[in-house]
Amino acid sequence: MDENVAQSAASAFKRQIGGMPARPQAERPLSRALWSIEAVALALYFIRDAFAGAMRYYLNVMRLDPLWFIPDLLAIVTMGVFVYRYCLRGRSILATMLVFYTGIALILGYVFLGTFAGMSSAFKMFAPIFVGFCFCQRNIDDTPWLMPLIRVLFFSSIFGVVASKFIKFPWVGFSYESFGATREAGRLWWSQSEVRLSGFAADSTMASFFILITFVFCSARAKLWWIFVWGAVAIATVRLTTNKTALGVLCIYMLALLFVRFLPEIQRFRALRMLALGSFGCILIPIALIVVFSGTDVTMASSWFSLMDRVNNSWQKPFIYMEKIMPIGFITGCGLGCFNYPQQLFSPETRQYFMPVDNFYIGTYLMFGPIFVVFMIFVIKSLRETINIDKLTICFVMNIYTVTVLAYGPASGLLMLGFAFSEVFAPPKGRYFTAGTTMRLPTRSTAGPMSLRPAE
Repeated sequence: MDENVAQSAASAFKRQIGGMPARPQAERPLSRALWSIEAVALALYFIRDAFAGAMRYYLNVMRLDPLWFIPDLLAIVTMGVFVYRYCLRGRSILATMLVFYTGIALILGYVFLGTFAGMSSAFKMFAPIFVGFCFCQRNIDDTPWLMPLIRVLFFSSIFGVVASKFIKFPWVGFSYESFGATREAGRLWWSQSEVRLSGFAADSTMASFFILITFVFCSARAKLWWIFVWGAVAIATVRLTTNKTALGVLCIYMLALLFVRFLPEIQRFRALRMLALGSFGCILIPIALIVVFSGTDVTMASSWFSLMDRVNNSWQKPFIYMEKIMPIGFITGCGLGCFNYPQQLFSPETRQYFMPVDNFYIGTYLMFGPIFVVFMIFVIKSLRETINIDKLTICFVMNIYTVTVLAYGPASGLLMLGFAFSEVFAPPKGRYFTAGTTMRLPTRSTAGPMSLRPAE
């Protein structure tokens, strides 16, 4: 079995890089290929977040603000699709428990936040992860127009950041109201005398994230010359946003990608899987930094200030505050929205205790409690069995990225984590296959490796 999987995965790399079709298009159900709800929702979230600054501004000018929430409404529909596919039809115990405890976390969030607006915002905040989950046994290339869209977003994000260096876009500094709270759709920041450029996005963090994540998808299907040329352009552009996290992750990903590409073809998938699974070691980085550097004082002018602020405040104080506000939260979690932007914007009672949590795993553990650890054990187990190249790659990138980023805003960050973890809901045998593949193991009389549709 392992040898067959390795051979099939090697074939997947060859097909993905070379652009070869993995399966005749006629075999794919046309309705699902064109109108897959998770693909449409992902596309809408990507478009909205990549052009958030521009869209917020022009929708407000044209008095079409409600259109902003179309992706959120579709994400709610996707939650229903998730329940049907994996709870009712697939009879996944893990999926059922996830939906059940999400409801519990929503109630706990209401208790913690104290307002219906806060609970609604928390629900909207968490819904995108179900869009990613619905890619279980499905992949980006199942929808023929999705990868071309991602390529357009990659080039347009680069163009927007470079253009904003020379042009002051009208949405920079534009303020708007959402659920009664005032936010800023676009702004200029200064980082050590350098301007943080945001392009078409709402801020520099969002702009740099989209250059990173779209480059990851594009490079997994590209030739080496494309990776070198556009990788250099992407790094230079992210450098303009002054976002150190995205810049560091992009450089690490480039090195890892080149390392895998230069390996013999039969070894590439095993190396990718090891990198993806090894990236979960990043979960321990905050703990190690707290043990070593906690209490270290640096000035705001220091290049280490943001990291030390996370060590001394962001990664520690939420636990101190939760002990004061909701001690039971150490067992149950403090609910959806706690120590996240719904608390900052919509919780008058606990706003004074708000502390941004700049780490996805810490922030999610606070909201869900120890049961989140159990869920992640199943996720890691599923990633040991899948041969989906995109999901392993995104897992590697997002695990590094979320060391210093909460990833609940923009929504596309959380969606990508759901995409990377989605195979946890597949039947054990199904993890060896991707979307559209007939799930049957080879018989004794079948020669050669299993017939798989690779993750393109």
